Amino acid sequence: MPSAIRSGRFWLWHAPLLLWLAFCFWYTNTGGPLTPDEIEDLTTRLAQGGTPAEGFERIRRFMAEDEGDQFLMVNLLHRASTPDADESMARYMAHMLPAMLKRASHPMLSGAAVADAMDLAGIEGAETWSSVGVVRYRSRRDLMAIATDPAFGGEHDFKLAALAKTIAVPVEPDIYLSDLRVLLLLVLLAVVGLVNALWRRRRV
Repeated sequence: MPSAIRSGRFWLWHAPLLLWLAFCFWYTNTGGPLTPDEIEDLTTRLAQGGTPAEGFERIRRFMAEDEGDQFLMVNLLHRASTPDADESMARYMAHMLPAMLKRASHPMLSGAAVADAMDLAGIEGAETWSSVGVVRYRSRRDLMAIATDPAFGGEHDFKLAALAKTIAVPVEPDIYLSDLRVLLLLVLLAVVGLVNALWRRRRV
């Protein structure tokens, strides 16, 4: 086999592998859990940013219990009936999407609710929601970096103005079949396998 062909087939398999490894390195939290010094610094910044007292300890516990893993934020949203609700949400997302994407965090699911809650117990006023969104965060550090950005406070007000009510619950999944590292690997294997098959067929 000529050296040019050997070299071409080598890079056909290894270039995608290097691409996938680079993506995994960027997409995975390699910094470990939040350190006590980081938590103190973030706590100070939250206090300076005017975080309400009722949520302060909850956020501090969220940081203190960090194990360094990715997590999903499950959001139940009910849009306000005000005329500018859609515009306010668009303004909020115009800030959040770039902030998330540069930290390997992104929406995983978004959709309109098609009926009231089918199973409800122990809570009032939670029958009706407009939509559900699920966002993947690379780490708690990345979420807190977004939340303590001085620009976030003003932009978050647009979210509150767009919603009549909302609940956001962080989840560390035990079963997670939509991990982009797995999906990218499968796509690359499929593409490289197809190109390799076509290459061999042309040489027969």
